[in-house]
Amino acid sequence: MFNFLSFALVVGFIAAAAYLFRSKLNLPPSPIGFPVIGHLHLLKDPMHRCLRDLSLNLGPVFSLKLGSCRAVVVTSASAAEEFLTHENDVVFANRPTSTLFKIAGYNNTIVTVAPYGDHWRNLRRICNAEIFSTVRLRESLGIRRDEVRSLLRTIHAAAAAATSKGGSNLLELRPLLYGFTLNVVMRMVAGKRYYGEENVDAKEVQELIRETFELAGLTYVGDFLPIWKLFDFDRYIKRAKKLGSKLDKFLQGLVDENRANRGKNEFKNTMITHLLTLQESQPDYYTDEIIKGLVLVMLSAAAETTTVTLEWAMANLLNHPDVLVKVKTELNNVVSKEGRLMEESDTSTCTYLNSVISETLRLYPAVPMLVPHASSHNCKVAGFDIPRGTWLLINAWAIQRDPKVWWDEPEAFKPERFDSKESKMQHGKFLPFGIGRRACPGMGLAQIVLSSALGSLIQCFDWERVEDIAVDMSEGKGLTMPKAVPLVAKCKSSPILDNLVF
Repeated sequence: MFNFLSFALVVGFIAAAAYLFRSKLNLPPSPIGFPVIGHLHLLKDPMHRCLRDLSLNLGPVFSLKLGSCRAVVVTSASAAEEFLTHENDVVFANRPTSTLFKIAGYNNTIVTVAPYGDHWRNLRRICNAEIFSTVRLRESLGIRRDEVRSLLRTIHAAAAAATSKGGSNLLELRPLLYGFTLNVVMRMVAGKRYYGEENVDAKEVQELIRETFELAGLTYVGDFLPIWKLFDFDRYIKRAKKLGSKLDKFLQGLVDENRANRGKNEFKNTMITHLLTLQESQPDYYTDEIIKGLVLVMLSAAAETTTVTLEWAMANLLNHPDVLVKVKTELNNVVSKEGRLMEESDTSTCTYLNSVISETLRLYPAVPMLVPHASSHNCKVAGFDIPRGTWLLINAWAIQRDPKVWWDEPEAFKPERFDSKESKMQHGKFLPFGIGRRACPGMGLAQIVLSSALGSLIQCFDWERVEDIAVDMSEGKGLTMPKAVPLVAKCKSSPILDNLVF
């Protein structure tokens, strides 16, 4: 009895001390919550809109109690820059632990969610040197060129077939764009196509990636109320384990295939082959698990975000035919007058095309809430006390539509804004790839693929809306903010394709 009472008194003293300590902190404002769950009941999809609406009453920096976790939400450009640059960049370089990536992400060791430290620094170095370096991107230029041409051939054939049969040449773009981006990534990573002539496991891969994004994000109650995991009411743990098993089997198959075929041309310059070469000299670090984790990030992040952005870009252009004409005119002046198809080298010259992509990323960032950060120790930011272990949620979607920053019609699609002096002062205001040391390392690759693919689609085809009805721009659910209604458009091949064999 004495031991139990002593223990209860100690626990009570600690709880009271913690309460008094927190009561003296100048925490960001917070809405009224409930015991235990805190503010979990306030979170609704789409999350970026929900949190933006809360900020209208609470201010640009506010806090939420999400079960046992405290989160700070930032919807201000200046505050986001203060949280993620200078000395605070290191403080918030950590990631919150995630149930999904503990189970299916090799115990939270993949580069996107790994805790800040030596392991993460090594992974980031590998990304910069072995995946996204100028040398590696130059080596894979032929792959990207082939896949852009393959996409053009597929659309050209579909449009020609529809016209010859007297039917309406309508195309649903999402499957075509997804097949293109997945093929680019898979060939760079593992040396093989998954859509087209070798359409063997494409549906399985697409389903794995879809389920990964479905289970990711801020939706699992167990990440905030640990006791929830003990009972697995919603079968989330069971689904995550099943997904993790299938992902590991698939990824191990890619590694083994590259290991067995390293001498063949299509496997010589793959990402996996380069990492397997490093494995020979440093087997303790470049384990199969590390390699599989890097492949997982490439497949899940690169393919999905690029597809989503391309679809939003095409939807914006169809709703703004004057902008579409302006882009086509630029492409004609830069490329078509020479009687050739667009190349990656042309993307730096097509400034208005790049402005269209930037404006799409501003209004429809592929990851609207970015990837959450977590504070490694107590700090003071934006005038508030931030305790150690606090989640940091940056609402990039809200920041990039903030009328105080984007004063010229912030909700309107106006690519011209990126041709102005305003575009030279976007640090902290334009952050679709994040900012700070945990910003997306694949930004360069993404911009190349987006520019060359979108430019080629505009150069080679004439696009129109279906029955001249405005494209539905509502946002779907998910970590990457897909379109709620898949994009369907009229498509007609341009004359330039009649004279070229590609």
